[in-house]
Amino acid sequence: MSAVIVVTALTMAAQAAKAQVLEISADGAVTTYDRPSQFLSEGATPLNRQTATTSGAKSSVTALTGAADAVGLSADLVEAVAWRESRLRPRVVSSAGAVGEMQLMPGTARALGVDPYDTAQNYFGGAKYLNQMLQRYDGDIVRALAAYNAGPGAVDRYGGLPPFKETRAYVAAIMDWLSQRAEADDGR
Repeated sequence: MSAVIVVTALTMAAQAAKAQVLEISADGAVTTYDRPSQFLSEGATPLNRQTATTSGAKSSVTALTGAADAVGLSADLVEAVAWRESRLRPRVVSSAGAVGEMQLMPGTARALGVDPYDTAQNYFGGAKYLNQMLQRYDGDIVRALAAYNAGPGAVDRYGGLPPFKETRAYVAAIMDWLSQRAEADDGR
């Protein structure tokens, strides 16, 4: 009888167990992954929406999709940029001073009329700026992403994708993320 109780207790404990991976950035921000993710040298890629969880994850997804819809962009594109910029972390500040999920520089946020510390406004500002870059470069997503990362001046100066290692890796990672998302969506 006691063996049955022990096996039952172990089975119940095993069913309640959850695996989590914690990512701790250099600035101490913690991202928790509790759903399927692909971990590569350049970072983790969620295999479904809301993989990286922070407080208010559901409202963040609503803010992200609302911002994408408001400016006429794909939510997948906005999510890919936010993932690459901040791993979807709200209010995170980079060493260069960029703020929030979309990593808006304070001057850019002011020019866009948004508060970069507010999740909904951060997503809206980032989506709006990305849309401006897409319009500036006639829908060329590579140049628009490069401009989002390195600035339009660098893209103009080099006539396209600048030769900066960081910018090339940034564009490649987002394009790869979008490709993986499209393949996953096709498989549904």
